[in-house]
Amino acid sequence: MVRTLQVNDREKTAARLLKSSAKNSYDPDVDIDWNAPLLDDAPYIPFHRSSLYGTRMWDRLDHAQRVELTKHEFASIASNGLWFEVLLMQMLLKEFYDSDPRSEHAHYALTEIADECRHSTMFGKAVRRVGAPAYGPVPLLRHGGRVLPAILKGPSAYASILVAEEILDRFQRDQMNDETVQPLVRMVNRIHVLEEARHVTFAREEVIRRMEKCNAAERAWHQYWTALVSYGICFSLINPRVYKSVGLRPRDAHAAAWANPHFQDTLHWGGEKIMSFLDEAGLIGKPGMTFWRKSFLIR
Repeated sequence: MVRTLQVNDREKTAARLLKSSAKNSYDPDVDIDWNAPLLDDAPYIPFHRSSLYGTRMWDRLDHAQRVELTKHEFASIASNGLWFEVLLMQMLLKEFYDSDPRSEHAHYALTEIADECRHSTMFGKAVRRVGAPAYGPVPLLRHGGRVLPAILKGPSAYASILVAEEILDRFQRDQMNDETVQPLVRMVNRIHVLEEARHVTFAREEVIRRMEKCNAAERAWHQYWTALVSYGICFSLINPRVYKSVGLRPRDAHAAAWANPHFQDTLHWGGEKIMSFLDEAGLIGKPGMTFWRKSFLIR
């Protein structure tokens, strides 16, 4: 539970993260060669991480179609990552609004917002470079995202940020180390992984600090909202429209993906690290269990 987890002094953590940001930050405009040619036969995500891998639909696709599908799945994940970043920036700006602007904590919040601005630009450029649509979330989730920053506060806000960041981080670490994946994708993922490590530290400590102050009713409220938003995050990763790119009916292919044990394993694998932390922090409980199971983050 929360009391077993240790955190550093908030100002000391922020000061350390600010120093790290000053030493280890990247500019996608400079550090990525956006004009480098794309490889014709290289997938954009590892084949075994494709949502349809292992299904009959996958078996009917030839190699070129499989590459094409992974390109559109990458575009969906990246454009949804951009959407997550925008929601995060709104939450951090709200946090800063009520902060002491002299504090290291406030300064790091602004630094993270600057990081996320660069990441959003990078994801947008990556999707444009590979020649795919910026799918983003399905309309219902997109509309929900307009009000989410006003609803989520405290531990569930930071926990939801962590679920999005750490699932993407797990996917991206896998991709950046896979030499079969497009070099451009690997570089985009490498930059994001290196900079997101600071953001994860910042958010995890905020979850612990704020959960320590919650009573039983507040804890249940945060458990429910963290689970609900996490389900939305998992559901949004692969927009059903990606399947049109290889001639598949979106509704049928999306249903096949969500019934696919391989894809369920991928989602579960993506959330292993963050789910362990959330459980220790007291954010996994009965109020949200239905959504945890529907997202395959808990089985």
